[in-house]
Amino acid sequence: MPKSVKAKKKVSKPKAKVANKQKTTVAKIVSKGPVKISKTYIPKDTEKYMCDKHKVYFRIRLTEWKKELIKANNEALYNGSMDDNNISADIVDQASSYIDKNVEMKAINRQIKLISEIDKALRRIREDTYGYCLDTAEPIGLKRLMARPVAKYTIAAQEKHEKNEKVHADD
Repeated sequence: MPKSVKAKKKVSKPKAKVANKQKTTVAKIVSKGPVKISKTYIPKDTEKYMCDKHKVYFRIRLTEWKKELIKANNEALYNGSMDDNNISADIVDQASSYIDKNVEMKAINRQIKLISEIDKALRRIREDTYGYCLDTAEPIGLKRLMARPVAKYTIAAQEKHEKNEKVHADD
């Protein structure tokens, strides 16, 4: 008699585990459905902070911004005044051309750094840390994110970082 009881327990336990696994996978599938927003959607303070709609909105906005920057960089590099074929005999024209190229390259470098910041912001969206300060973990705020989608810090934490940078720059 004890053998049949043990056999029943062994058989019943795996069935319970299988049933639990099926329930959790169904719950995961249901909760990860794609969130759709309209093209005119704007995040509101009345909604839960960094809800799925907010994340989708900022992911789309950051992705479009990145595409625009890449397109502008490509046009500047391949179609801009970056060619060295127009070497002039006049030294003033050469100096002017050099300065123009230098300014254009600095602008491209700034845009490349911004693309890197956009990639980091997109990664924070995937990791569910987007919209929260990296120092204090407080919400950055929708107004600040609307103005600067790549913001990593609250205004107070950003000011603190800028003061520290200024102190170290003065040394």
